[in-house]
Amino acid sequence: MVVLHYTGMETAEAALERLCSEEAEVSAHYMIEENGTVHRLVREDRRAWHAGRSYWRGVTDVNSAAIGIELVNPGHEFGYRPFPDAQMEALLPLLADMVQRHDIPRANVVGHSDVAPARKEDPGELFDWDLLAAHRLALRTPRVTRPSPFENDGAFFLALERWGYDISDQQAAVRAFQRRWRPHIIDGQVDGECSAILFSLLLDRDEGRTR
Repeated sequence: MVVLHYTGMETAEAALERLCSEEAEVSAHYMIEENGTVHRLVREDRRAWHAGRSYWRGVTDVNSAAIGIELVNPGHEFGYRPFPDAQMEALLPLLADMVQRHDIPRANVVGHSDVAPARKEDPGELFDWDLLAAHRLALRTPRVTRPSPFENDGAFFLALERWGYDISDQQAAVRAFQRRWRPHIIDGQVDGECSAILFSLLLDRDEGRTR
């Protein structure tokens, strides 16, 4: 799998210094600056310490199964902003190459908030997932018109866990789902739109359309 992050620091220089510091005990395989400069920091066949305590689709040691890409962005703490075109244009070929080489399903190209919903918000609601989807590097948000297919919130959370999320903090899990799939409203509340999106994703997966 691939986990996308933002650096959440005030400058690219500070982020790079931290990612290269032994004392910080955090690392990633790649870091991409806002001007499109790509730094290769850890070999892809080596573990990098980017995901922290995390979970995705039964994997509890995400660092052992994921390539981590850090995108320079100050994040929600220091002035969150859209990711520049140059940065996204640098991400596309990098991601395309690793997805092809490692045969990574589009459903396993995720954000840090997806694998650590109670702790993380990155890459956040301004990240352009649709651009990745247009290049078949991530899943596009389903267009839904049907009402909620789940009888109650309990059924929704069982389905959310089936899709891959850690639901131990249910509200955080819903916020993470919304941040990825319905970013215009992030309130942690289960509603019909979220339920219909989740149902469509699961239907696509069961029918083999999420590779």
